Amino acid sequence: MHLTQIKKSLPEFITKKFDSIIEDRINILADRKPIIFGMTPQPGDVVMQTNDYLDLHNNEAIKNAHIQAIRDNKQSLLMSGALLRGAEEQPIFEEKLAKLVGFERCVVAQSGWNANIDLLQGICDKDTNVYVDFFAHASLWEGARIAGAKVHMFMHNNMRHLERQIKRNGSGIILVDSIYSTIGTIAPLVEVVSLAYKYDCALVVDESHSLGTHGPNGAGLVAELGLTEHVDFITASLAKTFAYRAGAILANEQTAYLVPLLAFPSIFSSAMLPYEMDRLNATFDEVVAAHTARRALKQNAEYLNRGLREIGYDIDSESQIFWY
Repeated sequence: MHLTQIKKSLPEFITKKFDSIIEDRINILADRKPIIFGMTPQPGDVVMQTNDYLDLHNNEAIKNAHIQAIRDNKQSLLMSGALLRGAEEQPIFEEKLAKLVGFERCVVAQSGWNANIDLLQGICDKDTNVYVDFFAHASLWEGARIAGAKVHMFMHNNMRHLERQIKRNGSGIILVDSIYSTIGTIAPLVEVVSLAYKYDCALVVDESHSLGTHGPNGAGLVAELGLTEHVDFITASLAKTFAYRAGAILANEQTAYLVPLLAFPSIFSSAMLPYEMDRLNATFDEVVAAHTARRALKQNAEYLNRGLREIGYDIDSESQIFWY
């Protein structure tokens, strides 16, 4: 029989894995559908799972800037992002975001996930101790793992446990979210900074859920607390407030120069395209000017939090993110 007439089956070990997942995670549910499956929102529906905190996805100025940039772009930059880091001029958006947040440089990555992998591959190795909050984003955990670092978990927002871990294992890199995407709690950043100083640790703060929503002109929670000079690195997904698929690393000049040359997502993924950077640049202006939207977000989150507590829900959230 000719090979084209044979339908190949998957190896048994893969089939067994898939069967186990279906049985343990899907078939036990009443409708036998993954828990994340739901209906597509329709016009007029209240959508509560989006991270578009300032409602910029349908902003006309941003859409028009994006369309015009696509029309005007004549460059072919379908290549590794690492090949573009030697350009004489830094993209305008990177310059503006770095200035807003208060860092020397910004490097835009293809996603927030990639930004964390990039940074941690650049600053960690097998001898690096990494201290990561239990509820920190999966990309921080994965970045440390891929870098081969020695990963030590500390209990969520528990500074006593973090200090014990550092005392036991030595200085290293502390990884926290400013606002935790899983439960909406806020990191005790002042205490984290104090421990980083006390034990000579570097500090990475993922501001995915506070960049654009907190701080002066949306500069983030670190800036709001006056801690910019005391945080070594900030990362962020731009798929939240900036309503586009990209990520950012805020760092000093040396880090911004070297990380794209060391990190696999930068080297082995294609670069951000010029019209994408133009869209982000237009979005930046809208975010900075969105004072009313930021106030509305805060008021709405407080209203929902208070209302849920009043009807008996035990809510831990301190932000616009809710988990029960």
